[in-house]
Amino acid sequence: MVPDVDRRGGGQRIVPPGGIGEEHGRAATVRRRRALIILNPAAGRSGSSRHLLERVVAALERRGCAVVLRRAGPAEGDAERLAREAEAEFDVIVAAGGDGTLNAVVNGMAAAPRPVAILPFGTANVLAREIGLPRDAERLAELIAAGPARPIWPGLVGGRLFLTMASSGFDAETVAAVNPRLKRRAGRFAFAWAILVCLGRYRACRLSVRVDGVLHPAATVIAAKGRFYAGAYVIAPSANLAEPMLDFVLFQRSGRLAVLRYLGALLLGRLPRRRDITMLRAKEAFVSAAEAVPVQADGEIVAWLPVELAIAGQPLWLVQP
Repeated sequence: MVPDVDRRGGGQRIVPPGGIGEEHGRAATVRRRRALIILNPAAGRSGSSRHLLERVVAALERRGCAVVLRRAGPAEGDAERLAREAEAEFDVIVAAGGDGTLNAVVNGMAAAPRPVAILPFGTANVLAREIGLPRDAERLAELIAAGPARPIWPGLVGGRLFLTMASSGFDAETVAAVNPRLKRRAGRFAFAWAILVCLGRYRACRLSVRVDGVLHPAATVIAAKGRFYAGAYVIAPSANLAEPMLDFVLFQRSGRLAVLRYLGALLLGRLPRRRDITMLRAKEAFVSAAEAVPVQADGEIVAWLPVELAIAGQPLWLVQP
């Protein structure tokens, strides 16, 4: 196990005005970054994750990087607190966990933005898949130590940033039904079980989605920043992290049978081609309903309708291949 201690190395810090940009890529190979790794212990509990973490830290130290590892506690919001309290000396903050851990880190450092990197220890690791992040320890370490940070445009919902997607309707109901203990023990099975639970207690919900002044009815709405959903499944083929736009996926039909058909189309890679799905690109949308409906972002419930889903006011700098 890697101890919670500072591993400090010498060298010149990299502090570009908006992040470690591509123009600093060549210079970064001869400079030593100071990296803060914020670990979600629940996500990194497996033996393979612990082994990968130890190998990445060792590889970073061989490259002369100063590495500090801090584990988030069990209290809700602890990873966000650690990111918010990160000292200014760190050139890059590394989120070691899943998409939820990355979401917490990004929201914690929002007031003092700096480049962020990923160690993918989560269940789905949607953003890591989106950017083609390697799984090899040496390649991950090289990326954290010297890889360029490129701007991506996060979304905003209920005052919080999101990096992969936000949704309301059956998708958010499923996220709300996930048992955290089962998720820690069984990973993806916890989401499959939550889908079955929500199907069993299904009740129709009609959403109103206003985009560019036009009102669109929907049973579920997903605001996507990337192409992938729940891992390797494509839901928004045109989505691009680098563009200040959201891709809205509107599911028009409600009912258990409709949900099963949508799930089948998703698994077969045919979801975007269905005629009962509307795809829209816009910078913002206002979503409302006649009843209380949850809203999830990056796998966490963050708000209740009505909400505005929008592009954030500034980009985030993400270390990526």
